[in-house]
Amino acid sequence: MTLRVAVVGGGPAGSSAAETLAKAGIETYLIERKLDNVKPCGGAIPLCMVSEFDLPENIIDRKVRKMKMISPSNVEVSIGSTLKDDEYIGMCRREVLDGFLRDRAVSLGAKLINGTMHKLELPTSANGSYTLHYADHSDGSLEGKAATLEVDLVVGADGANSRVAKAIDAGDYNYAIAFQERIMLPDDKMAYYEDLAEMYVGDDVSTDFYAWVFPKYNHVAVGTGTMAPNKADIKKLQAGIRARAAKKLRGGKIIRVEAHPIPEHPRPRRVVGRVALVGDAAGTVTKSSGEGIYFAAKSARMCAETIVEFSENGRRIPTEADLKVYLKRWDKKYGLTYKVLDILQTVFYRTDATREAFVEMCSDIDVQKLTFDSYLYKTVVPANPLVQLKITAKTIGSLIRGNALAP
Repeated sequence: MTLRVAVVGGGPAGSSAAETLAKAGIETYLIERKLDNVKPCGGAIPLCMVSEFDLPENIIDRKVRKMKMISPSNVEVSIGSTLKDDEYIGMCRREVLDGFLRDRAVSLGAKLINGTMHKLELPTSANGSYTLHYADHSDGSLEGKAATLEVDLVVGADGANSRVAKAIDAGDYNYAIAFQERIMLPDDKMAYYEDLAEMYVGDDVSTDFYAWVFPKYNHVAVGTGTMAPNKADIKKLQAGIRARAAKKLRGGKIIRVEAHPIPEHPRPRRVVGRVALVGDAAGTVTKSSGEGIYFAAKSARMCAETIVEFSENGRRIPTEADLKVYLKRWDKKYGLTYKVLDILQTVFYRTDATREAFVEMCSDIDVQKLTFDSYLYKTVVPANPLVQLKITAKTIGSLIRGNALAP
């Protein structure tokens, strides 16, 4: 027999899972509703993703080597001096990145279905098939033609509003909302953002997150995010970042307005039966930074590698226990990272006083190096005890000076 797997969702998560499965010779179906999807997203990817996922140069719009952290009182701290000449944060457009990853999966044998899954029918026996009911849009119509697909295993990579997650009763999670405008700037203003990204903090731009100005191919992405219960204020907060960055954006023209949900934490159940969730569907977005692209692709690759391993390259059907090995490996590798970033967000995004302390702390070279090394390579480079002590003292000192330790 040959294992049959349906991957629902063709973003970085779904395409990365499909690529790994197809490489192993497993019969893989990749279902994506919008093949030209322009997903609203900051679009930042760490350097390690470029090498790990073998991304070509033309995927990267901008190589950011400088960043400004801007406090509620508009104190600016420039960071990036610790970067080496070949280090950078990649900025990409999701329509370009997603299309490349999806095409590569197809070139390796994944069967692409331009469709919208409406229902996932669960099996009635131990090794029975999962039946996907979907609308096939291959004829170019919006409504599509009703179709079904039977498979042995399903990977849910269909985002924060995952229908696969609902079908297996994976449980709900709270989510933030991100709002973003793509703004075409005059040449002189665009030159300022050649290799520079900006992050703004303050109650005026986000009550519990941050706002950003990220450079893209020929425009900047200007946006903000906020958690529940402040989602209704998102347009007011977007007006806040537009006001804070007004001088730098003067003369700009809005070419696109976008919004999307961002998971706040993992779903209660990420593997049920022979269905595994990855990426936003599983809730792999990090707190504090809101990073999602790398962790979506990485979680999907780790899930697919587990499927390949326990299916013996498609010769047997993995069990729920087999699939849960992916979760154990994921949590072991990244669990601490998520906890630390959760604590950082809770401590530093509470009030404008704590945000001032956070920006002040970012001026320290040791803090910058630790932060960039952690982001670029997804490994916290152990500092010597004296440096660790210095960073701790710097953090406490910043909080005290900003009166940020008050309840």
